[in-house]
Amino acid sequence: MAVSDEAVEMALDLLRDVGPMSTRRMFGGMGFYTDGQIFALLMSDGRLMLKGVGAMQARFDDLGMVRWTYQRPGQKAAAMPYWELPDSALDDPDAATGLARQAIACL
Repeated sequence: MAVSDEAVEMALDLLRDVGPMSTRRMFGGMGFYTDGQIFALLMSDGRLMLKGVGAMQARFDDLGMVRWTYQRPGQKAAAMPYWELPDSALDDPDAATGLARQAIACL
């Protein structure tokens, strides 16, 4: 299942003020890059996730953001270094941009 055009437009609108970035479709979703480093993922189901490295992991947890876990059949779940953007930021480009810039600063 590929990410919808509407979800792509929503994500681009939320992150438009992050600064120079590029995107690449991958695994049915989309990756968002700055300076060649991925900082966000748009999942095929429309969830927008920010990469948490270093201090951002605890910050995202403190904000109650949900960490992405992935489980292959017959294997244990693996916690991935991405957290779902909170609902409060989905309608607030300033909040989404602020969180994204903090995540980028820790890459």
